[in-house]
Amino acid sequence: MDLTTDITDDSTIVRFQGQYLDLSNADTFVSEVTPYLEAHSKIVFDMSEVDFVDSSGLGALMACRRQLLAVGGNLTLYGLSKKVRSAFEVARMHRLFVIAETT
Repeated sequence: MDLTTDITDDSTIVRFQGQYLDLSNADTFVSEVTPYLEAHSKIVFDMSEVDFVDSSGLGALMACRRQLLAVGGNLTLYGLSKKVRSAFEVARMHRLFVIAETT
């Protein structure tokens, strides 16, 4: 999974360059995004290119959220497809995350 980032005045936008966040890449994703979580307290994950998230992907996102909350930061998810949004809703995780339609 490739990630690109944009750092703005008030947040860091991390864009996923892959279609899946699942068992095959969830651990890699967490390792690659951890330096951004440690350096910035406001993170936006742009997931507009992600078409599928499984429970491992949801768990990875939850771990990122917990890490930011522990230091008073926040995590916003952006660009969820209907399919990905549905996975959040089935797991009732849409109540835990800030999900934005625009950055």
